[in-house]
Amino acid sequence: MKQSYLDYAMSVIVARALPDVRDGLKPVHRRILYSMYKSGIHHTSSYKKSARIVGDVLGKYHPHGDAPVYMALVRLAQNFSMRYQLIDGQGNFGSVDGDSPAAMRYTEARLARISSELLTDLDKETVPMGDNFDGSLKEPLVLPAKLPNLLLMGSEGIAVGMATKIPPHNLTEVCQAILVLLKQSTASVKKPGDKTLQPEQSQAKLIEQLTQTEPKLLSGTLTSETTIDDLMKIIKGPDFPTGGSMYDFQAICEGYRTGKGRVVIRAKAEIVESNKGFQIIVTELPYQVNKARLLMKIADLVRDKKIVGIRDLNDDSDRKGMQITIELKRDAVPKVVLNKLFKYSELQTSFPMNMVALNSGGTPQLMNIRQILLEYLGHRQVIIVRRTQYELVAAGQRAHILEGLLIALNNLDAVIETIRQSPDSEVAKLKLIERFGLSELQAIAILEMQLKRLAALERQKIEDEYKEIQATIEKLLLLLQNPQAILAVIGQETEELISLYGDERKTKLIKGKIGEMSDEDLIPEEPTVITLTQTGYIKRLNPTAFRSQSRGGKGSIGVKMKEEDVVQSLLTASTHDTLLMFTNLGRVFKLKAHEIPESQRQAKGTAVVNLLSLQAEEVVRSLLVIDEVADTDKFISLATKKGLIKKTAVQLFSNIRQNGIIAITLNDDDQLVWGKLTSGNDDILLITHEGKCIRFGEDQVKSSQRDTKGVKGISLRASDYVIGVEAVNDSLEKTDHLLLITENGMGKRTPFSQYPRQKRSGLGVKVADITKRTGLVAAALRVDESYEEVVISTREGQTIKLPLSKKSIPILTRATQGVILMRLKETDFVVAVTLTLKEELS
Repeated sequence: MKQSYLDYAMSVIVARALPDVRDGLKPVHRRILYSMYKSGIHHTSSYKKSARIVGDVLGKYHPHGDAPVYMALVRLAQNFSMRYQLIDGQGNFGSVDGDSPAAMRYTEARLARISSELLTDLDKETVPMGDNFDGSLKEPLVLPAKLPNLLLMGSEGIAVGMATKIPPHNLTEVCQAILVLLKQSTASVKKPGDKTLQPEQSQAKLIEQLTQTEPKLLSGTLTSETTIDDLMKIIKGPDFPTGGSMYDFQAICEGYRTGKGRVVIRAKAEIVESNKGFQIIVTELPYQVNKARLLMKIADLVRDKKIVGIRDLNDDSDRKGMQITIELKRDAVPKVVLNKLFKYSELQTSFPMNMVALNSGGTPQLMNIRQILLEYLGHRQVIIVRRTQYELVAAGQRAHILEGLLIALNNLDAVIETIRQSPDSEVAKLKLIERFGLSELQAIAILEMQLKRLAALERQKIEDEYKEIQATIEKLLLLLQNPQAILAVIGQETEELISLYGDERKTKLIKGKIGEMSDEDLIPEEPTVITLTQTGYIKRLNPTAFRSQSRGGKGSIGVKMKEEDVVQSLLTASTHDTLLMFTNLGRVFKLKAHEIPESQRQAKGTAVVNLLSLQAEEVVRSLLVIDEVADTDKFISLATKKGLIKKTAVQLFSNIRQNGIIAITLNDDDQLVWGKLTSGNDDILLITHEGKCIRFGEDQVKSSQRDTKGVKGISLRASDYVIGVEAVNDSLEKTDHLLLITENGMGKRTPFSQYPRQKRSGLGVKVADITKRTGLVAAALRVDESYEEVVISTREGQTIKLPLSKKSIPILTRATQGVILMRLKETDFVVAVTLTLKEELS
């Protein structure tokens, strides 16, 4: 009884439940593919009934039930089960809802194109063959498998005393990892002992010796310096056919190192706002989740009041793709509902990795990812050696025949005479062998040669073919004598796989642990556009409404929201970026870009006071995008209306309370007018209402704490104040200009090189020849070629839009007054100036 049970256990382990590490297949899958291959049901042929395929497999190779064989075939054709389908199915092969496939008499199938990479070279004696169950046929014990199939398709099975669960992976990543492994690998052959290859011996003897040598000896022993950590830089983790997001890269790495691990997978879910309120849209599910059962589970959770806030649940999936729409109640908090769905339903699952497979010796083994790839490469080495041996034998035989034909052509008259004088073909064969020293094969080939081969052109063809065969033989001989060249062939074939079948990964990797997940991790990271208007309305827009800009690029843009409002600031950012909002009272607030409600471009937006705890008369003056990782070595420079300047390290703004913190301490009669992210090496320009400008290096301002007043940037008269501030560097100085607009509608552009560097706290220099005719300075803005127009508005409501061209607004020196841009009444004056960008399509 004990021995019988052990025999049964080994049969289940080896012949049913565990895949072979070399081709990644269990026996039933291997037999299905081989049977279809032998029956000619290739990817280029027509579809055949599944019942016919199953019948062939049962009758020839796999004497078990027809239902298990059919279900094994069905799984190979399901795009939600297989990362790369090995079977091309036609008909109902089941669905992600758990629907059963149609009966095998209805469905049809053929091999998928990628399956040919598993079966190629099968007819070149590359793999060992064994008897089928009744000894009437031969079947391969393993496939040649040009594909690293075990990692690509994954595997799952329960044996006796052990189980396997290997996740699928992305072909491009796995193949690139193989290339890295090959690049740092060597294949060494043991020093020959009494069996020494003698290159100087005859070609025929060398061919005979090489083709009779054990392939494993010729392929050599593979060693590689590539570590598991090196491989994990390329293989980011499993890649499931249903997509989703996986978490905790460290746990995945542990699974790759030990063979055992756990992958946490979440559905792709997005919170969107509709006319009826918020919705949760699910478009990708975790691997092996039944959609119909998931919907029932969510409905049960709502009915049992374990999750509150869900109003309706719809399955809107169609031929275009999957979509589950979860309608939320008006008072529901979308993020809370989504987190509970992850916690209580199969919108979040785990995949336990247990990478057990049969090694090349047929023994079950728990393997890490490096061992799996090395076993695969060792298999490919042997396959290429066997293929080369087969091709070498065929080429040697053909060369032998051609040598005989050339002997016959060189002695044509004597050959013809010998044949004519012979009573029959058998005697003619013996006489040819005796007279010309031919082999039996050569003699038979001469006797079977058609008379048309005696023509001059045919003779040349034979000579050319002989030369080509000799070149092929030399190439094959060199390959068999150089294990490193065999690795190069594997690398070339791997690159071909990437070019033919490579694709983008479907499953997104998020490196953080689920336990460390913040609300931000639930928000997809994507580009967005933030606009802030002069009347204090802010909104987040889809970037398709605008042409592309760099992150944090281009300050103000004059797009009319309604008659009394224009956009004062426009920034491009990522939804995960941090926004710092500086107010006139010297306070700073922090928001994540995704926390600003997304709106349509024509919408008014959200009042800033609804997002920030602003005081009476407090307004946002500057809006900055901060990358909390990349910008840690930068500064935030601030300037006040009374000419004070300060800079503070970005890190000091990392912990900002919900109700804001002090960014700069202000005097009672002062207010903040400007904030900018600076490098520490920029130049600061302060422009005043009465036409003064001072330019000094940022390095003249020492970095200080947040709650300080700063230092004097410019000395002002009692009646004067700062109206414009800009930060420039050497590259901007060559391309940008300072646009100056006066109260009486005059203006000009001046190169920044016109403003000399000075010591901080001086009186500065004139920005223009300010007179009663010009009026005082109304606006000073930096412009470059990306701006298209300037919009000038007056107190009495007059507005003019001018192109930023040399004709409309000329480039003049600092000491000039400028030109008339707008003719005004004596009682009117300019109150606002905004710019529009060329990228803006309005």
